Amino acid sequence: MRPHWLNFEEGVRIIELTNDIIIHENINGTEFIQFRKLLEFPNVRHCYTLRKNEINVQIKDGDKTDLISSYKKVADVLGVNWQHIVKPHQTHTDRIENVKSCDDQFEEVDGVITNKKDIILCTTSADCTSLLFYDDNKKVVADVHSGWKGTLQEIGKKAVEKMIAEYSCNPKDIICCIGPHIRKCHFEVEEDVMQMFKNEFEYIDRIDEIIETGIKVDRIKKYNVDTTLINKIILKEVGLKDENIIDSNICTVCNNDLFHSYRVDKEKSGRNGAFIGMV
Repeated sequence: MRPHWLNFEEGVRIIELTNDIIIHENINGTEFIQFRKLLEFPNVRHCYTLRKNEINVQIKDGDKTDLISSYKKVADVLGVNWQHIVKPHQTHTDRIENVKSCDDQFEEVDGVITNKKDIILCTTSADCTSLLFYDDNKKVVADVHSGWKGTLQEIGKKAVEKMIAEYSCNPKDIICCIGPHIRKCHFEVEEDVMQMFKNEFEYIDRIDEIIETGIKVDRIKKYNVDTTLINKIILKEVGLKDENIIDSNICTVCNNDLFHSYRVDKEKSGRNGAFIGMV
């Protein structure tokens, strides 16, 4: 029997992945989506991978075979060197680091920023939110993994603040593309997690939109939280223009046939990769 929360009919089902926001590519068997806005800049390379054709950007039990294989496939279609991909070890923190060299390694970091060419930033996810940033004026990119814990800590907002502080970026020039992730339709939590979000974001006048009371399961009340809306609001708070916050509008749970989802596949889940860099 399908779990009660796995109601695909109510989700953000995207059957056609090419629309006015994103395009779907299949190059030599490597499938990914790209944001039309970022494609306006020929110096930027980016993509968000699909789960098809054995794309799994993950280290499994210390084995990097899938990771390196996926790196090579992505690098080939983006026209970059796979050894120039920099991925931090993510642990749901609000830590963001500058990348100065493709040899840089980061532990317990969930966001990376660079103004260097020929460095490709990567974060991975399986329901968490990937945020890809670009400032064409200062030529700065950032790649942020914002799970629900990262969203509580406003890591997306902190990434913009770091771009401003360390690279003199103007937030009005910054573009943020929001990748596929678990949406309000399936991000179901219990009272403890709901209260964390309520306490953190009650100052926002739209808390009733952010948190919706769901159904009871085994006499336990459930709530649905809109982390997408939270990220959009806090990015606007830090100065991004509304038109520069571009949402893929894809739920990874609703589209588990296309994207890795931990809520669906649990420990067997792979990882989607969000890549961005400049050449």
